[in-house]
Amino acid sequence: MENIVLVIHVLAACGVIGLVLLQHGKGADMGASFGSGASGSLFGVSGSSNFMSRATAGFVFVFFVTSLTLAYMASDKASGGSVVKAIAVESAQTTKAAPSGTQVPATEAVPK
Repeated sequence: MENIVLVIHVLAACGVIGLVLLQHGKGADMGASFGSGASGSLFGVSGSSNFMSRATAGFVFVFFVTSLTLAYMASDKASGGSVVKAIAVESAQTTKAAPSGTQVPATEAVPK
């Protein structure tokens, strides 16, 4: 299940990147208002959203939902314990007690 959500997440990210790069910037028509008189005001009248901006909003929504889903799945896998305690338990398992009572790592205690 996590792999499916991850694939959808990557596709949504690529879709957002592609659509944002293809769109025209709002400041691109500012030069036209000074020279050719194509728009009535300095920044132009913003009309209803076209297909590309609606598709971008859809991809952003899917990206957001999959991000939250992946974060929830990752937190579900977490052991809930402390990282420091996990490292201490692991290091305790890999060490052996030497005859003199000092701790020696297991890699040094095993003859080669």
